Amino acid sequence: MEIIVTDGGNRIDSYLMEHLELSRSKIAKMIKNGDVTVNGKVVKASYVVKEEDQIHTEEYVEEEMHATPEKMDLDIVYEDDDVIVVNKANGVVVHPGVGNTHGTLVNGLLYHSKLSDVNGEFRPGIVHRIDADTTGLLMVAKNNKAHEILAKQLEEKTTTRVYYALVWGVIKNDTGTIDAPIGRDPNDRKKQAVTSFNSKDSITHFRVLERYKNATLIELKLETGRTHQIRVHMDYIGYPVVNDPVYGRRKKFDETGQCLHAKVLGFHHPTTGKYMEFDSELPECFTKIQEQLKQES
Repeated sequence: MEIIVTDGGNRIDSYLMEHLELSRSKIAKMIKNGDVTVNGKVVKASYVVKEEDQIHTEEYVEEEMHATPEKMDLDIVYEDDDVIVVNKANGVVVHPGVGNTHGTLVNGLLYHSKLSDVNGEFRPGIVHRIDADTTGLLMVAKNNKAHEILAKQLEEKTTTRVYYALVWGVIKNDTGTIDAPIGRDPNDRKKQAVTSFNSKDSITHFRVLERYKNATLIELKLETGRTHQIRVHMDYIGYPVVNDPVYGRRKKFDETGQCLHAKVLGFHHPTTGKYMEFDSELPECFTKIQEQLKQES
């Protein structure tokens, strides 16, 4: 939810009590968990709101919900005492949320191993996320020290994150950079958009790998990690991700989700400091559509 402050002077916890149908204890927990930001920054409950402050609150997760361990087939690429690198399958949600408490990656990881609790009980071990219908590599922290170090690397942009995507249209330039701020779509609160309203700087670099008759295979590298960043940016420049159910603007091939895969993940090990990089194969749901596009060329 987005709120633009029109009457400053109150503490943020008191201000939110007046504008949200939630108790003080629930608001306090949201603030403690980092689910409340002001002008893009996490604040404490004692923060005094100012006129024109832009407050963003994540959807509140009911306290009675629990992330329970569930036996699940996991594609573990690497594991040691500090970190797990997992290749997430298509359609798997990363962590529990309202109306979706079971069958997430977190449920399976909790069954497999002990995880850090930096992000609370609903997002244990999760340092970064990808969409349910995006496949590929994620790093997961098994203890709090590792989590904090890995999260700092993401913040300082020292990690490597390379994605492959199929996009509609033939991109003429071999390389390109999209530098356009992303925020909540003012016309659809469930979507993101390139907008000047309550947005954050967002930068995506891409390189063409193959061109087909009506589509292009590209490699993408992220400087920032905004929600739906690649999908929003590629749609913004007129080359939406193939099979994207939200931003695609084209007929879908099937219900397997967008052709977007987190292919390469690199980071410095939180204990040894050694740089580690992992690669992954494109999943069948991606290559199946890729072959159809090739045959049409």
